[in-house]
Amino acid sequence: MITLRELTKRYGETVAVDGLTLDIKGGRVTGFLGPNGAGKSTTMRMILGLDHPSEGEALISGRPYSSMRHPIREVGALLDAKALHPARSARGHLVAQARSNGIAPSRVDEVLEMVGLAKVARRAAGAFSLGMYQRLGVAGALLGDPQVLIFDEPVNGLDPDGVRWVRELVRSLAAEGRTVFLSSHLMSEMQLTADQLVIIGRGKLLADLPMADLLANSSLSSVRVRTPDVADLPTLIGRLRRDGDVNVESPAAGELIVKGRTVEQVGDAAHRLGVRLHELRAVSASLEQVYMELTAQSVEYGTGEAVSGGRVSGGIDNQRTQGAEA
Repeated sequence: MITLRELTKRYGETVAVDGLTLDIKGGRVTGFLGPNGAGKSTTMRMILGLDHPSEGEALISGRPYSSMRHPIREVGALLDAKALHPARSARGHLVAQARSNGIAPSRVDEVLEMVGLAKVARRAAGAFSLGMYQRLGVAGALLGDPQVLIFDEPVNGLDPDGVRWVRELVRSLAAEGRTVFLSSHLMSEMQLTADQLVIIGRGKLLADLPMADLLANSSLSSVRVRTPDVADLPTLIGRLRRDGDVNVESPAAGELIVKGRTVEQVGDAAHRLGVRLHELRAVSASLEQVYMELTAQSVEYGTGEAVSGGRVSGGIDNQRTQGAEA
């Protein structure tokens, strides 16, 4: 498990990460979302000891990363797939990591096979495509067979088959009880991959919910109703609105779009009134829609000047030289 307690990072007057408190648990894929400049990469770097918190702490299985004797055996990470010597072969790069951590060379061949690079293992990495770099980075993260895995944009540069491979891989790792913490800007893919979602904006926590709850509870979700009993619709609408906090629209004759009620509540109301229904279904918002709604006031580099909580976007990347948020 990864534990964050009031994790904060400042660069001068700019707050990149602002008091994050989270428990990232094992046995599920936790997706990490936020606009550019939100502090995602900074958070991951602090978890891995690459940046030091201004306040708070980041622990892995109850310990800071820096205290681990053989961290690669406990935590696997992919932050920058191209962080290797381009003249080294894929196998040579992994063998160097393995030797420095007491890992058998046979494990190198095993992970190269797992990521689909066995046939190009002796080719210089400098000739690799971005997708091949990503696969090699995943291999490095898996090398020590760790219980905790951190991936920053692992599907960047992968073709559709590669994207599906990463999805299946991380879900299988989580199914084994491992902790998987994954960032991505591909909303549709994240919706298929993650069990839990953590969303931040301007360094602050905006949401920490199971995927299903986040989508179902969104104000953008609705219930669609279609009935041949058009004359009974006003009565049904009145019943649905009786308890307040509901929005009902009628886009066409015999149709309703209901927000603020569940399918069960709408169905029960129609049943009590004897209204026949030809259609009754939940219309869930997409992750992209929910994400855009949550982060609307947290966009760092929008087309206009974004203001949130009285604070104008400050441009974190302009004040950093290394590890800037992508």
